[in-house]
Amino acid sequence: MSILVNKDTKLLVQGITGRDGSFHTQHMIHYGTKVVAGVTPGKGGMSVEGVPVFNSAAEAVQKTGANTSVLFVPAKFATGAIYEAIDAGIQLIVCISEGIPAIDMVKITAYAVSKGCRLVGPNSPGIVSAGEAKVGILPGNIFKKGSVGVISRSGTLTYEIVDHICKVGLGQSTCLGIGGDPIIGTKFIDCLELFAQDKATEAVVIVGEIGGRDEQDTAEYVKKNFKKPVFGFIAGKTAPADKRMGHAGAIISGTSGTAAEKIKVFKECGIDVGDTPAEVAQLVKQKL
Repeated sequence: MSILVNKDTKLLVQGITGRDGSFHTQHMIHYGTKVVAGVTPGKGGMSVEGVPVFNSAAEAVQKTGANTSVLFVPAKFATGAIYEAIDAGIQLIVCISEGIPAIDMVKITAYAVSKGCRLVGPNSPGIVSAGEAKVGILPGNIFKKGSVGVISRSGTLTYEIVDHICKVGLGQSTCLGIGGDPIIGTKFIDCLELFAQDKATEAVVIVGEIGGRDEQDTAEYVKKNFKKPVFGFIAGKTAPADKRMGHAGAIISGTSGTAAEKIKVFKECGIDVGDTPAEVAQLVKQKL
């Protein structure tokens, strides 16, 4: 089993004719994902990797029954593309695009909820349900089917955590990057609620980073509501003060957004925290 994406996912790629869209469409198909349609306005009738291209998401959904969308669309057009996918009836949108203004995301996330659509991202590397489906830019070859769920704010650290989990002889159920922006559609707690219902997931790894309070809020949720083992890694322990960091969400206010504060709260709430990705994998191995 898995969460969000699986063998029944019918994927629509928005921005499929662009460099990134066409490249990653090839890799998603190679992984086994059912990519049923692409959308690029003005290029309907084309084909990319054997996938038909439509002028609008509404037409693509009507013709192919697509239920999930992934966006490889420049930031200035991404807002409109997300609204288009929501209005077309897409149930899950994975937004790879970064640089979308936070004020736009406030409106988009509220609209998605009102329409019953789940948004992952923006600035997300995507989702992989090991052995079933890959949506986004995550490298499929590093995953192995298993029972560990992974939720991360960092793309690169996701890959490293997954690699170490495999090296200790374990695998993943579903791994997803929720994105590193201040305003995102799906948060850690939303993912934990899904993993709690997934019988194949026996443990969850949370990869957090400096900035905001999502990790602290998640730790408190785990302590009160989540029964499966949870493990953590927080990036940014050596981040220099008064420096701009890579993710837009990596903004520290006082002491609440520091790595030290997040690690402290994790441990207080019963979450085992590793100092390195390799140590996280060892901690998981000891419990499973």
